[in-house]
Amino acid sequence: MTAELIEFDTPRLRLRQWRESDLAPFFELACDPAVMEFLLPLTTRADSDALAARIKSRLAEHGWGFWAVEHKASGEFAGFTGLSVPMASLPFSPCVEIGWRFARKWWGQGFATEAARGALQVGFERLGLDEIVAFTAVGNLRSAAVMERLGMQEDVAGAFEHPAVPEGHALRPHRLYRIGKPPR
Repeated sequence: MTAELIEFDTPRLRLRQWRESDLAPFFELACDPAVMEFLLPLTTRADSDALAARIKSRLAEHGWGFWAVEHKASGEFAGFTGLSVPMASLPFSPCVEIGWRFARKWWGQGFATEAARGALQVGFERLGLDEIVAFTAVGNLRSAAVMERLGMQEDVAGAFEHPAVPEGHALRPHRLYRIGKPPR
């Protein structure tokens, strides 16, 4: 079943369905060691394309997900941001997470926070979610800072070992953040 696709704009960004033209810059992003520092690697173009296909499929199925982020002024693919039901069974499942990944060129300009604020608004206002979570590897201070700028609170007691990361891997320990639906 295909749902009605949600797309939206923020002041500087367009969050939209993925296009074939996004695949090459997405793979470039996946090859950047700084971007992937706190993520498991996507070592081949086929791996990168397969992830994009899964993201696109979930968007088509639900109408929402990890949207491709386009910089409106330039028309360039900057990365992705959005909402997703995690594939892995996590200690706090069921849940909807918010996540983002941007090419380094777009870092330090507030794009992750801007796109994520738009995604939170969609989650609370259009999807009627009561809570959205975010999680990241313990050392990923940049993503944790975005979570905090969004008003998310760290759930220290909710720290966990990510089951999709191999045991003993440095990225397995994760921090958990939460944000509830704002009062009306």
